[in-house]
Amino acid sequence: MDDDAGFEIFAVTADKGIRAWGRDLREVFVNAARGMWSLMVEPGTARCRQRLTVTVEAADRETLLVAWLNELLYLYEVEEFVAAEFSMRHLTDTALAAEVCGERVDRERHPLVGHVKAATYHLLEVCPTESGWKAQVVVDV
Repeated sequence: MDDDAGFEIFAVTADKGIRAWGRDLREVFVNAARGMWSLMVEPGTARCRQRLTVTVEAADRETLLVAWLNELLYLYEVEEFVAAEFSMRHLTDTALAAEVCGERVDRERHPLVGHVKAATYHLLEVCPTESGWKAQVVVDV
């Protein structure tokens, strides 16, 4: 586990899991997003050329994490957008507003390393720790 990365990938039968951590909830949500993108596109290949605003609401912080990740998947699948950076502008237990910076997918510059279909509720957890926050989410690959 690389503490500097803010996330790690773990194996789940037929799927992949993401464990993310950070000093606060904003950092955890950003690191979970970074973890998910690492499963799809070679990290470090996307550039910050376009900024998109993402807003999501949900019943609680766990379902908000799933909604956030699935909204990012929508940007990738439908808008053909690959993210380089994430900035959480507003975050509560039930809503978030974030800025996602990236660019249109370029298959030559953005090597695909896998495919994520959806974030799921399996093994879902978002909770405080002694040093901040952690989250765990399983994605369907």
